[in-house]
Amino acid sequence: MISKELFKTIRRIEIRTKGLVNEIFGGEYQSAFKGRGMTFSEVRPYQIGDDVRLIDWNVTARSEEPYIKVFEEEREQTLMLCVDVSSSEQFGSGIRRKLDLITELSAVLAFSAIKNNDKVGLVLFTDRIEKVVIPRKGRAHVLRLIRELLSAEPQGKSTDIGNAVAYLSKILRRRSIFILISDFQSSGYEKQLRIANRKHDFVSIVIDDPLERDLPDLGLIPFRDAETGRYRVIDTSSKSVREQYRRRRQVRMERLQKLLRRHRIDAITLQTNESYIEPIMAFFKRRVNRY
Repeated sequence: MISKELFKTIRRIEIRTKGLVNEIFGGEYQSAFKGRGMTFSEVRPYQIGDDVRLIDWNVTARSEEPYIKVFEEEREQTLMLCVDVSSSEQFGSGIRRKLDLITELSAVLAFSAIKNNDKVGLVLFTDRIEKVVIPRKGRAHVLRLIRELLSAEPQGKSTDIGNAVAYLSKILRRRSIFILISDFQSSGYEKQLRIANRKHDFVSIVIDDPLERDLPDLGLIPFRDAETGRYRVIDTSSKSVREQYRRRRQVRMERLQKLLRRHRIDAITLQTNESYIEPIMAFFKRRVNRY
């Protein structure tokens, strides 16, 4: 039994994200994520302009008229959302936390999937696997995924991307759309990402917050690392401290981007203080143009 407040939140997310899917994302999703291949449908008489390579010579010989084979895209796919719910996702310097953005984004992707007759599943992870929801179709199933994200109470605090990606790569027997959503505050996952990208249609979505890029000048500020629990006091009035913080963060993000480019992994970076609509649309269009 879910609370009235949780029900209202789920319903609010459904209304907003389904509207975006119907108006913007549904068709773009279908174009961006191709089916598993082409399957034979039927034969029909040859028409001027048809590809002669598709002629079915057996049928042509029997009928004494040219016939061609007709193929259809095998559309149904599985979308797996691999979502980081570690403590750092609770952070947000503006009106929403990283986890709020992740939840709405996951809903958009899930509704886009079922609109195109795809199945959608969910894995929540921290430094361990927290929850697995097997892929299914239908509105009720997507609402369950949203509920799992909103009501998650993770046992782990830190992040182990390598473990989560390796786990999903192992349980997904067929090629799937595999979307990893995280702030990537982890390390040692390059090999797992490379393997997943070879096996699946793999996409990384990096969640970022502006306060994690630049410290404001607010004097002595106590900070607690959400994943390790360690406290420290930082003098944000010091220009050198702010610059060192900014540079460390920049180096980490540059390394991540280089890793993704090196293995040709599709990636999107989203900010908690900005709309995700344009970056997602731009990503879909890039994929369509590439194919």
